[in-house]
Amino acid sequence: MNEVVEKEIINIEDIIYEINGKQVMLDSDLARLYQCKNGTKEINQGVSRNMEKFPDRYSWILNDEESKNLLVTICDQKKEMRGGRFKNPRVFTEQGVAMLSTILKSKVAVQTSIRIMDAFVEMRHYITNKEYRLLNIEAKIVEHDSEIKLLQESFQKFEEKKKVNEIYYKGQIYDAYSKIKDIFCLAKKELVIIDSYADKTVLDMIKSIKAKVLLITKENNKLTELDIEKYNKQYSNLKVIRNKNFHDRYFIIDKEEVYHCGTSINYAGSKIFSINTLEDNIIKESIIEVIEKIGKKVQ
Repeated sequence: MNEVVEKEIINIEDIIYEINGKQVMLDSDLARLYQCKNGTKEINQGVSRNMEKFPDRYSWILNDEESKNLLVTICDQKKEMRGGRFKNPRVFTEQGVAMLSTILKSKVAVQTSIRIMDAFVEMRHYITNKEYRLLNIEAKIVEHDSEIKLLQESFQKFEEKKKVNEIYYKGQIYDAYSKIKDIFCLAKKELVIIDSYADKTVLDMIKSIKAKVLLITKENNKLTELDIEKYNKQYSNLKVIRNKNFHDRYFIIDKEEVYHCGTSINYAGSKIFSINTLEDNIIKESIIEVIEKIGKKVQ
């Protein structure tokens, strides 16, 4: 009869705890399950008389810290089982419980041991499945993070492309001026401006740039040698090369990015035009190479 009551009242899985990464049971719980008349005394006496069967990996007495961590939420129950006095309990692993069942002479020992072994197996299955689920969740999180990262990168590239492939309509004078100035400000070391019709507008746009500026423009345009001389006396960051071989306008940033501009800077916004980034590396490299050759000839 007692055996039936025990089955109804005690869920063995609820009294399997984890200590230092091992699933264990307390001596007091085992005493209840095995219906030991003398409680934990019978359990511990059995262990003391058969120490060779209980190496430390099978059974041990918890130290103060382990007891505190384990019993903090069930302290009252364990004190009551021990006569109201707190005492560090002995714990048993699955192998320790199996060994314990061989030395106890209780009528319910065999059947109880089977129940306990089954509970340990269920606990292992639960833990394994939980770890498997966590691994799957982590894998899905990593996969989703990668997908999100790709989407962010794609969106960023789209935004960057959108920013440097733009069309301006007649009357958008300030918008065009502001965009070109923003492109110039990207230069950290060197900015090359190719614009045959450059005038003092260019000087106003580059005076706040810390990078060195090379302007390639044609002879006899609105930008005079006096303008250049006066500018460099104050800002000293401009070199001008007079060359008539360029028809299109280009902005080269640090010998890496090349922008094509469909109008001269001083006419930007007076008619429809576009600003585009050159994506073809061969074309970019050839333009940069031509500019370097022109610079060497001047030197």
